Amino acid sequence: EEIIPRHRFGLRLLKSLGTALIVVLLALAIGTAGYHWIVGLSWIDAVLNAAMILTGMGQINELTTTSAKLFASAYALFSALVFVSITAVLLIPIAHRLLHLFHHRKDEPSEN
Repeated sequence: EEIIPRHRFGLRLLKSLGTALIVVLLALAIGTAGYHWIVGLSWIDAVLNAAMILTGMGQINELTTTSAKLFASAYALFSALVFVSITAVLLIPIAHRLLHLFHHRKDEPSEN
């Protein structure tokens, strides 16, 4: 198959970036809600803690209850899966294009 033009590749990258952004916002919303309702933090502290865990930086507020610690543990594992998924979503179009470039040879005669 022919390699798609750069503008279509750019659109494909933007689509992947949009998908990744939606996944990040959804994961942040889940974490914020959990930190607010389960842990009992204010909304701004809940957003801060969710963002810090989601980016791999670590917990900000001290957790004292068992339910808070269990939620934080589950959210940390969930965040790791989100990170791996987002990495894949962002790299797949690039890897796909590279594979096409490696296998595409314009100067070879076609076999009939």
